Amino acid sequence: MRPFEGIRVIDVTHVLAGPFAAYQLAVLGADVIKVEHPDDPDQSRGAGTDKALNHTNMGTAFLTQASNKRSITLDLKQEKDREILKKLVKTADVFVENYRPGAFEALGLGYEALSAINPRLIYASFSAFGQNGPRGEQTAYDHVIQATSGIMAMTGTPEVNPIKFGSPAVDYATGMTGAFALSAALYQRQRTGKSQRIDMAMLDVAMILMSSHLTGYLRNGVHPKPKGNRHPHATNGAFMAKDTLLMLGASNLRQQARLWKLLGRPDMVKKTNDERDADHAREIAVLEEIMSTRNADEWESFLQANHVPAARVRTMGEAVADAQLATRRIIHHHESAPGVEGGFGVPLAAFTFAHGGPRIDTPPPTLGQHNEEIFKELAVAR
Repeated sequence: MRPFEGIRVIDVTHVLAGPFAAYQLAVLGADVIKVEHPDDPDQSRGAGTDKALNHTNMGTAFLTQASNKRSITLDLKQEKDREILKKLVKTADVFVENYRPGAFEALGLGYEALSAINPRLIYASFSAFGQNGPRGEQTAYDHVIQATSGIMAMTGTPEVNPIKFGSPAVDYATGMTGAFALSAALYQRQRTGKSQRIDMAMLDVAMILMSSHLTGYLRNGVHPKPKGNRHPHATNGAFMAKDTLLMLGASNLRQQARLWKLLGRPDMVKKTNDERDADHAREIAVLEEIMSTRNADEWESFLQANHVPAARVRTMGEAVADAQLATRRIIHHHESAPGVEGGFGVPLAAFTFAHGGPRIDTPPPTLGQHNEEIFKELAVAR
């Protein structure tokens, strides 16, 4: 039995952070019912690398986070459809929305209204900046939050900055944090019997992603600087091997000592981090010369065999082909799905359980695929 079997989640979210949070509960057994407007579906349905799928509302951005979900369509501006949603809420454990703060209250679907219908409801709102404060009503996407939070300013090289992440990491981190918050609230409800109101803000998550940098700034006012592929310690960072980039990770004193001895330069070993800081420029120059003498794969094999973290910089395709991923079961392959011609793979979860762990049972649904099924369960006509 998976952790959330028997738990029903009403997912009235779109794009990424909210849907991904609900998806993580879905792969752990929750019955997640995705609610979309019949004429204005989740934006992610029209986004991704396959334009043909985008045109049929089954874009790869949607496929990423919709397995195990059921889909219904409701126009929440219509009273009849709001009443159907309220009937659904009566049967639910969790309600998740990520619209502009205040929008659901204006529709009579806020926390106070829905918890009156279902006193045990976990109600979670995902937004850019939170439900209150001077920015509360502002909206944003991942890249806008990267700019707002300071995380973009510390990313890039000293010469080329600020630069946003290649991945919408803040969105995914908000989804994962949201799944954790929902899990904690469900556990709390089990002990107290009380409902819960969760306020998830992407800006807050972005700040948490910079925790050590934030603490440093709060201590001494030093802004984190973009360092590119370098690190405060020279033995951490990317170096050009004979053919391509190699990332070294000899971080602590033991590892740096091991590295220098393996490279035939015991004279470069330092006893303290202060010594490493003082000799940073010379260490970089020596490493650049040595690393250029072998191919990156050769260095990776040699250094890893001797317990020094190192890796050739890989493409997405190379990473996916790595045999290690096959052993981790992080990717699930669908042989087919309604509205999708041919097979495709999607991410599952970033962990495994010995038993009752994350699993995908059903493919992503087409828009409104489960209308008849769910309306029949609710005994409503539409």
